[in-house]
Amino acid sequence: MAFRKFLPLFDRVLVERLVAETVTKGGIMLPEKSAGKVLQATVVAVGPGSVNPKGHVLPVSVKVGEKVLLPEYGGTKVSLDDKDYFLFRDADILGKYVE
Repeated sequence: MAFRKFLPLFDRVLVERLVAETVTKGGIMLPEKSAGKVLQATVVAVGPGSVNPKGHVLPVSVKVGEKVLLPEYGGTKVSLDDKDYFLFRDADILGKYVE
């Protein structure tokens, strides 16, 4: 896996966006342009956390494998082994899905 070669620094989180649905429940094929941007992603790597003014490390609030909700804009695109991932700050992630 590509993310094993890449470790985010500080409070950064590396995510892989979920693929947009191109077929409706009724079986109708949708064009890629109408699918829109997917705001859900899976966390594939996390940094150790940010450092507060006293020097203590504040851990990242998400773990590898969790599904998260991303903002519509933002993040840094990273290509690893011909696959696209995105880097977000921990504070930029809007929420995580619980099971």
